[in-house]
Amino acid sequence: MPAAVEPSASTVDLSVVVPIYNEEESLLEMHRRLSEVLAGLGVTHELLLVNDGSRDRSAELIGDLVSQDPAVRGIHFSRNFGHQAALAAGLQHCSGRAVVVIDADLQDPPELIGAMLERWRDGYEVVYAQRVARRRESLLKRATAYAFYRILRRITPVEIPSDTGDFCLMDRRIVDLLNAMPERNRYVRGLRAWVGFRQTSVTFERAPRFAGEPKYTFAKSVGLAINGILSLSKLPLRLATYFGLLVSAASFILAIWFVIQRLSGQPLIRGWSSTVVIVLFLGGVQLLTIGIIGEYLSRIYDEVKGRPLYVVQSRDGFAAHSLRDPVPAARPVAGVAGR
Repeated sequence: MPAAVEPSASTVDLSVVVPIYNEEESLLEMHRRLSEVLAGLGVTHELLLVNDGSRDRSAELIGDLVSQDPAVRGIHFSRNFGHQAALAAGLQHCSGRAVVVIDADLQDPPELIGAMLERWRDGYEVVYAQRVARRRESLLKRATAYAFYRILRRITPVEIPSDTGDFCLMDRRIVDLLNAMPERNRYVRGLRAWVGFRQTSVTFERAPRFAGEPKYTFAKSVGLAINGILSLSKLPLRLATYFGLLVSAASFILAIWFVIQRLSGQPLIRGWSSTVVIVLFLGGVQLLTIGIIGEYLSRIYDEVKGRPLYVVQSRDGFAAHSLRDPVPAARPVAGVAGR
C-alpha cells in the first residue's frame, strides 16, 4: 500500500492537479486562466502544482504563487521523476471531492472544467476530455497518435477511449482507488479506464502550446505508449507464442515440400541464400521474443525493488496537520520527505 497523505482538515469541493516541468513561460498564464475559471464555478478549490524537478524558474514561480494565492499548494520533487509520477503525487496529496488533472502548457483548456463538473454532478465518476482536432501538430504526430489509440483499444481488454489524454475529472472514489494501486510503471489514463464505473466525455479542439517547447519528445511519447501497452495487455507475450507456432508450421511445411521433391525425383535447390534467409528469420524472431520478455521482466524488477515512485524535497502551502510522514512498508509507492 502507498504511504498515504492525510487530507487537509477542510476537504474542498474541487482539487486541480498540474504537473510542472520547466514551464516558467506558461506557468503564470496557466494560473491566471485556472483562477478565473475556478472563481466562476462557485466551489471551494485547491490548486496543486507538482514541480517535477524543473531546472528553470518554475520552483521560484510556484513559491510566489503560494504566497499570493491561498488556494495554491506546491510540491517539489528532489529530481525529475517523470510526468506519471508527478500525477501520482498530486493525486495522493489532494483532498477534493472531485479532482481535475490538467497539464500546464494550456493545450488542454481550463475553461472545459465547468462542463466536466456538470457531468460529474449528473452522476458520472470519470469525465475525460476527448480531442476532436489537434491544431498545429505535425502530420506524423497526428498519424501516430491516431494509430496508437486504436491499436491500444484492440489489444487490451479495457475499453480505453480514443484520442484522450490525462486531462479529466475524477470522483474522489476513483482517486482513492488509483492511490491504492501499488504499481510503479503507471499509465494513469489506462488505470482510469480499468477501474470502470460511469464514465463519459466532453469534446474539445486541442490548442497549440501557449509558450515554450514540448516536454514530451517523440522518444518519451514512444516510451509512454510502450508502457501503456505493456501495463494493460498480455498480447506482446502471446506474440512470442504466435511467432513460435508460425515458424514451426513453416518449418514443417518446408520439410514436407523437400520430401515431395525428393520422392518425385526433382533436383533439390542448393545454395546459401535460402539458408541465410531462414537463419536471419529465426534469429530475428528469437531476438524479438527475448526483447518482449525482457520488457516484462524489467517491470517485475522495478516492482520487486520496491523503491518509492517519487521523493518530495519540499512542500508549500500545506497545513502542518494535513501531512504525516509515511510508515515504512514492504512495498512503498510514494516517498514523502521534508516539509
